Amino acid sequence: MAAEKGSEFQKMGNSLPLRNSNEKLSYEALIAAALRRELGGSHRAVKTLIRWTGASERTAKNWLSAATGPNGEHLVLLLGFSDEVFETILARTNRRKSLPSDRVAGARMLLADALSLLNG
Repeated sequence: MAAEKGSEFQKMGNSLPLRNSNEKLSYEALIAAALRRELGGSHRAVKTLIRWTGASERTAKNWLSAATGPNGEHLVLLLGFSDEVFETILARTNRRKSLPSDRVAGARMLLADALSLLNG
């Protein structure tokens, strides 16, 4: 009976909603969109990607067109150069709340409050 219910669900064509809109895009499309936001889609963008990662021209063009996404090594290099790629990956992993810069800002506020109390 459980199998029948499952098959009825599939036959109805229902789909489950995703947590956020970024999850509708593939990895390749997310990276391509981030790179195009930051670099545009020109030949200059391709040259910049080559300089940042050492990838071939064809590889860089494939990233910009979302035909393929960067491998691990290239992704790490892109994360070091591209704020857009970095933010996109953080958003995709739902780790935005644990950014070190947020922690540092919070610590600064606590220190400022402590200093004002001491100097008070």
